[in-house]
Amino acid sequence: MNHSSWDAPAGHGRGGPHQGPAPAGPAHEGRPAAQTRPMPIVPDVPAGGFQDGHGRGAAHPSGPLFRDETPHEHPQEPMSSRTPPPPPAPPAPRQKKSAGRNLGAAIGVGLGLGAVIIASLYIWAPAFVGVIAVAVVVGLWELTSRLQERKQIKAPLVPLAIGGAAMVVAGYVRGAEGAWVAMALTALAVLVWRMTEPPEGYLKDVTAGVFAAFYVPFLATFVALMLTADDGPERVLTFLILTVVSDTGAYAVGWRFGKHKLAPRISPGKTREGLVGAVTFAMAAGALCMQFMIDDGAWWQGLVLGLAVAASATLGDLGESMIKRDLGIKDMGTLLPGHGGIMDRLDSLLPTAPVVWLLLALFVGTG
Repeated sequence: MNHSSWDAPAGHGRGGPHQGPAPAGPAHEGRPAAQTRPMPIVPDVPAGGFQDGHGRGAAHPSGPLFRDETPHEHPQEPMSSRTPPPPPAPPAPRQKKSAGRNLGAAIGVGLGLGAVIIASLYIWAPAFVGVIAVAVVVGLWELTSRLQERKQIKAPLVPLAIGGAAMVVAGYVRGAEGAWVAMALTALAVLVWRMTEPPEGYLKDVTAGVFAAFYVPFLATFVALMLTADDGPERVLTFLILTVVSDTGAYAVGWRFGKHKLAPRISPGKTREGLVGAVTFAMAAGALCMQFMIDDGAWWQGLVLGLAVAASATLGDLGESMIKRDLGIKDMGTLLPGHGGIMDRLDSLLPTAPVVWLLLALFVGTG
């Protein structure tokens, strides 16, 4: 009996002799076998990776560990694919030392003031007394305005201005006695004038008023006292020259060579080197002025005078810096371009005036 190949007995498969009954399962059924899903790639882990059942390390795949992992986060990323670091920034250019003010404007204003002072000194002396009185009134206005703005201290300006101008004139006409009387009357006027307002703050207002009367007009009166001597214009000019030279020497030497602070809590810009410059310049100028400008003066007296001027001018500058630091301001005003206010120019002149008057009186007399 003939049989087709697909009707062959169960024991005769296509590939060989009879092996017994075929095992049951889908592989031997008539329908095709189901497709199976591929196994996922098992990723590696850093520093040793996964291990198989025999302790051998598994192969390292090249793909990321998670689907949302970016290639740059992979620890085995080639160095060539990384972004190079930015180049280092070039060093900042070294800034030049700045003088801190408009030097051209300061020189121009200084020369203008010097011309007015010299002209009034040698053309008509009472005109110079008027210049002092105007400077005193403007200085009082600046000082009282800053006190009211920054500290709510209301020092009465009207009696201060009238009494201050009268103090300067009295010193020129009546000498030291007239200056003391005018000072006492001005202080009394401040006490009475303030009584027209409520009593709150009376003590601090009148205290500030009396201080202002002494600090500005009374000290300025010593300049008028110098003018009463026979060589009065030369004495006043010596006083001005030495003070200006002291300030200039301190500024020039301190700006160029200053490294060690003189009083950093009061005036950070002042240095010990600047003080040395002030003393050196003032002593040299003092020797020349006493030798060639003051009647019966000697060069060695000028050295002493210059040393004293440098000390008093520096202390005066520090004193006003202390006031401005307490008030929280840089300048007392803006009237003089490159300088600030009038009080910013009187700071070293005011305490120096009685020092110069006293030393000149001791060296060559008051006549």
